[in-house]
Amino acid sequence: MNVTLPITSRAALYLRVSTRRQADVDLSIPDQRLQTAAYCERQGWSVVAEYVEPGASAMDDSRHEFQRMIERASDDDRPFDVIVVHSFSRFFRDAFGLEMYIRRLAKHGVRLVSITQELGDDPAQVMMRQVIALFDEYQSRENAKHVLRAMKENARQGFYNGSRLPLGFTLEEVEKRGHRTKKRIIVDSVEAELVRMMFDLYLQGDGTSGPMGIKEITKHLNAKGYRTRLGALYGVGTIHGILTNPVYIGEWSFNKRSSKTGQVKPQHEVIPISVPAILDRRTFDKVQKALRAKSPHNSPPRVISGPILLTGLPIAPVAAAP
Repeated sequence: MNVTLPITSRAALYLRVSTRRQADVDLSIPDQRLQTAAYCERQGWSVVAEYVEPGASAMDDSRHEFQRMIERASDDDRPFDVIVVHSFSRFFRDAFGLEMYIRRLAKHGVRLVSITQELGDDPAQVMMRQVIALFDEYQSRENAKHVLRAMKENARQGFYNGSRLPLGFTLEEVEKRGHRTKKRIIVDSVEAELVRMMFDLYLQGDGTSGPMGIKEITKHLNAKGYRTRLGALYGVGTIHGILTNPVYIGEWSFNKRSSKTGQVKPQHEVIPISVPAILDRRTFDKVQKALRAKSPHNSPPRVISGPILLTGLPIAPVAAAP
């Protein structure tokens, strides 16, 4: 679909890098801004908007600034005539997604322009753009495959790959390899004591009462002024997650779930990671056994509470009248 640009066009710049680390240390976004702005100046276009995506994959459209830009481009007041990118891969790395959004923009009179891949709208150049998009998509998928392979090997060697650390652990710099710093997971002595206290409260209580349930532990910690790393109150779900996490007996793993779908991966793809234990296995197993025993899914009906008196008691069959 052809979109004819006015002589003096209003341009929106879209600038993107794939990861937050690139956004923090790379010059890519400033360079994209400089080059796209210079291109607009040469064309006589005025830059009226800028959308910056610092650390987002272009394999899908789950990008805040990208969606904000598309929605604005679709508004009836026609805020800009052209979206300018350094290359089509900055806009989208999925061939189907690229074409879909180009057509959506065209319906609103907005054209997508790549300053390094200047292509028109005749059939031959549209086909060339689609071929470029296919290569971009292939390259992105290949890069992702190689990155995952490198991260697996990093995990096999016992190094940290960047996921959120469980309570009780911190990081230690081990060595430098080029510009990268290798780190290992070690025990945080202060947080580890809090973890051990949670398990002790569940098994023995605080010395003034018997063993505590998860709700009682949560209330106890919050009342004593304990807070999460983010300074928030503890919740029941957080405490349950800690009490059931095998990382505290030295069992952790990498590549357990898909980062995109969240689905559990086959066991042969999971990489076990060696971490120092905070608890002994006997204590951990006793807590798991107690949790299973208290689970409503495993408790017999007669011990499940309900709003009606005698809930859960077996009902004797009524004898038939003679």
